Amino acid sequence: MISPNTIQQITNRIDIIDIIGEFIKLKKRGTNYLGLCPFHGEKSPSFTVSPAKEIYKCFGCGKSGNSITFLMEHEKYSYVEALRWLAERYNIEIEETQKTPEQIQQFQVADSLHAINHFAQKFFSNVLFNTEEGEQIALSYLKERGFREDVLTKFQIGYNPEGRDHLTKELLANQFNPELLVKTGLVANRNNELADNYRGRIIFPIHNNSGKIIGFGARIIAKNDRAPKYINTPENEIYVKSKILYGSYFARTAIDKADECLLVEGYTDVVSLHQAGIENVVASGGTSLTIDQLRLIKKYTNNLTIIYDGDGAGIKAALRGLDLALEESLNVKLVLIPDNEDPDSYVNKVGATAFNEFIAASKKDFILFQLGVLLKEAGNDVNKKSDIVNQIAETISKISRAEDFTKQQEYIKQCSSLLKIDETGFTNLVNKYKRDKLVKEEKKLPYEEAAFLQQEAHQQSSDFDDSVLLLQQDDVFEKNVLKVLLEYGLKPFDEEKTIAAFIFEELAQFHFENPLYEKILDIYKEWYNNGLEPSGNTMLYHEDEGVRNVIVNLSLHPFELSQRWDEKMEGMKILTRDVSVTDSVASLNYFKLRKIKRMFEQNQRDMEHAEFEEQLKLIEIHKQLKEFERQITQQMGTVILK
Repeated sequence: MISPNTIQQITNRIDIIDIIGEFIKLKKRGTNYLGLCPFHGEKSPSFTVSPAKEIYKCFGCGKSGNSITFLMEHEKYSYVEALRWLAERYNIEIEETQKTPEQIQQFQVADSLHAINHFAQKFFSNVLFNTEEGEQIALSYLKERGFREDVLTKFQIGYNPEGRDHLTKELLANQFNPELLVKTGLVANRNNELADNYRGRIIFPIHNNSGKIIGFGARIIAKNDRAPKYINTPENEIYVKSKILYGSYFARTAIDKADECLLVEGYTDVVSLHQAGIENVVASGGTSLTIDQLRLIKKYTNNLTIIYDGDGAGIKAALRGLDLALEESLNVKLVLIPDNEDPDSYVNKVGATAFNEFIAASKKDFILFQLGVLLKEAGNDVNKKSDIVNQIAETISKISRAEDFTKQQEYIKQCSSLLKIDETGFTNLVNKYKRDKLVKEEKKLPYEEAAFLQQEAHQQSSDFDDSVLLLQQDDVFEKNVLKVLLEYGLKPFDEEKTIAAFIFEELAQFHFENPLYEKILDIYKEWYNNGLEPSGNTMLYHEDEGVRNVIVNLSLHPFELSQRWDEKMEGMKILTRDVSVTDSVASLNYFKLRKIKRMFEQNQRDMEHAEFEEQLKLIEIHKQLKEFERQITQQMGTVILK
């Protein structure tokens, strides 16, 4: 884990205008900056960035956060990846918290593998563009295939020369560990001698989500029946094939914007489509889709369109592993390229516009397409048709989320019609597969625990009452207390204590109904008592997403007072006067009045069912609450809160 000290250094250096301004155009408006929201389409800017509060908020779609959450949302980084990106940008050395020797070893190996891959990519690109062999053999071949130099540079594509150990010598000369060279797959150990593994091949670097090179795909140029067409990096500490989609680093923003991911089979398919301006595309490398790859896609979109060759092998490749996609609630469509073409050759043949039109017109539903293929293969074979009914029923049973119920019912209706079977019977078969799956899962739980969970779920869904509305009303008053605490907490309340200390004293007999607000209060109190200086700005970078979101929403508003008010209203000090104490007292008083009202209501309900002696005690409580209420309203000079 990254140490708190490093995180503090990073957050101290962050300039939110510098970070967000790298991705969208911002224009100064008063003390804030305004731009077109990158998270939804809009013509009038509603995306507001506050450099003073170090936060952004779109008043169109509601997205909000800080520099770190912007990188997480826009670039699809994890929290740690965003911190590392910022550390690299501001040249901050990352200090890790205490790790075991095994963890230290793992990190050192991973860093070394990244360094080797980075060096190798520079070597391959230089050979491709700046050597006679690279230009005459590899670059000429790529240009004949229709690839431009700018797109080759974008994807950092290169060439490994035919010579036995050109790359190996360069790597050893730069003192890279020989054992790690073999682990990367770039170098092979043959008869105790190190030699290049990808000789005479076009090299496609494979990037992770933050743009680091984690492996390579090497494509042969010369025809050689004995050699495989592609060689890929063997799995190691940084390269796990089942978790990677080629081109995802370059496609992530386009997928998010288009709300659709196009999935192809090969590296050249991705590069060709990018060159044609179709950038929301990734490649699976021809293997069955894994759960990790599908979840990577789902980070950007729920809509997956698979584009494969129209031959038998392409069809089978397209259908492999897609039951997993249904379980992940992805909307899957299929497109098969005609005339023995692949996406690479077809887009070069017809152009980007015609390709896009073909994709839009040719999308087929995955389940219905699969059913059509299976029925065609089965012909009039009754046994095969029986197997198809079971296979399709099991596939549809994977659609198990409550929000997808309507989709599942529509599939049952259409498939039973195509299979020419009774819809009710088919529904029962689908439900049987769902029950079988549940039985397997429930075996992992004791019977009593499973029954308890089921009862709890039913109770939560049926126990809605008016108290929910009261909680929503309480929310406003709790927010106001948090807001003044975050904004004014470190200011003096009087000569003896800060506003934070005053608020802690006043809240000693009360608690927040919203557990997240209570958590924020506890975090603030812990930091404050440990000598730190908590505020909206410092807590903005807390690792808990819920905490960050609340603080952003408390800190930023769609409107701000004009800086010219103090000029127009001379002597009023509208912008500069200190209202910290009066705001804090007022917010607490309104909060306490609301709590007392709730206590009154509860006390009244208790009195209705209490015995005589108990009623006497409750009457005393009623009097005390009335006195508290009187004291607060007298101080405020207001009427009773309703």
